[in-house]
Amino acid sequence: MIDDLDLGFDDAERGEKGRHRRGAVRKRNGRSGGGRGKTIFALLMALVLLGGIGGGAYVGFDRIRNHFVTPDYDGPGSGEALVEVKAGDTLTDIGNTLYDAGVVKSTKAFIEAADANSRSKNIQVGRYKVRKQMKAADVITLMLDPKSRVINGVTIPEGTISLNIYALLSKQTKIPVADFKAAAKDPVALGVPDFWFKRNDGKKVTRSIEGFLYPATYEIPPKATAEQILKLMVDKFLEVTTQMNFVETVQKERAISPYEALIAASVAQAEAVNHVDMPKVARVIYNRVYTDKYHCKCLEIDSAINYWLRLQGKDPKDSDVLKQSEIHDLKNPYNTHDVDGLMITPISNPGEEALKGAMDPPAGNWIYFMTIDKKGTMGYGSNDAEYVQLRKTMCQNKVSTGENCRF
Repeated sequence: MIDDLDLGFDDAERGEKGRHRRGAVRKRNGRSGGGRGKTIFALLMALVLLGGIGGGAYVGFDRIRNHFVTPDYDGPGSGEALVEVKAGDTLTDIGNTLYDAGVVKSTKAFIEAADANSRSKNIQVGRYKVRKQMKAADVITLMLDPKSRVINGVTIPEGTISLNIYALLSKQTKIPVADFKAAAKDPVALGVPDFWFKRNDGKKVTRSIEGFLYPATYEIPPKATAEQILKLMVDKFLEVTTQMNFVETVQKERAISPYEALIAASVAQAEAVNHVDMPKVARVIYNRVYTDKYHCKCLEIDSAINYWLRLQGKDPKDSDVLKQSEIHDLKNPYNTHDVDGLMITPISNPGEEALKGAMDPPAGNWIYFMTIDKKGTMGYGSNDAEYVQLRKTMCQNKVSTGENCRF
C-alpha cells in the first residue's frame, strides 16, 4: 500500500515535476489564507491592466488564468503508457512519474485528484497500463482498477529446491537456467551475510544458495538480470528472518548457529506434509543430532538422498524404491544414514512455518517421525516400541507396502 506522505506542490503552475513540499505544510498549519488573498488581488490587478489592451485582453487573461488554475487534461486520453509505482513512493512521486510519461498535465493535478479520492491510498506497488493525456481523476480511477495492473509475477512454492526455482524463473523471464546457476555460485554476492555460513557443530561449511531463496510470489522487474532476481529472493529471506528474530533466537534458545537451524528447517519443510508437523519434525532432528536419545547422531532421512539425486538431474524415489546402495552410498555428501549430524547444506528452501518450527520447536522426547496415512498425518515415537507401532499403522493405511512393512 502506498504511504500518503507529503502531498506538497508549488503555488505556481506545476507543468513540471514536483520540486517543493512546503505548500502542504503551510496548509496544514492554517497559513494558506494570506496566499489566497494575494492571489485574488494579483488577478484583479491583472484584469485592470488588461482592460486597456483591447483585442489582446482575452489572450492575456487566459494565460494568467492558467497560472492560477491547476493544469489538467479534459479527456480520457489516448494511446498507451506503462508506468511503475515503486515501494516507498509518495503520491508526489507517483505524480512525477505520470507527468514524465505524458499521462497527466501536471503533478499538481494528480495530487489534487488524489486528495479528493480517499481510495487513492490503495494504489499498489507495481506497473500500470494507462493512457496518455488523461484527466488526473481518471488516472486514479484507472490505477485503482486491478485490471490495469500489469503483473509479471512468479510464485515459488515452499520447499522448492534451487534447481527447480531456476527452471520456474527461466520459464517466466526467458533468462537461461545457466545464468541463474552462475549467479548463485556466490551467495554472499547476492546479499547473504557472511555470518550465516558459520557452524557450531564442527562440520566444514559448504556455501550454497539453498535455503536462502525465500518461497513467495515475486513481481519480476522489467529487464531484470538473473542476479537481480535471486537477490530479491535473498532480500525477502533476510526480511522474514529478521522480523521473526530468527538469528538471535536460535543462538540463544537452541545454542546452535543460524545455518544449522536453517538446515533443520529445510528438512522439516521437505519431510512434513502439513505445516502443523514442522515444529515437531524439527524437535526430532534436534533430539537425534544434539542429544543422546538415539543410538547415533544420524538423521536417517530419505529426503536428503533424493535431494542429491535431484542435484544430479535424476528423479527422486519413494523410500520403498531406494536401493540399499543408494541409501548407504558413502560418496553421497548428503548421506544421513551412515554420517552423523546435519547435512552439509539445506535441502530445500523453507517457508515461514518451517523456519518458525526450527526456531521454536515444542518440547518432546521424540526420536522418530513417520507419515502414517495418505492425508499426510505424521506420527511420533520416543522409543523402539512406538516406532514399530508407527510402522504398523503406516502399513495398515497402505502408505507403504514394501520393505518397511516386513516385520
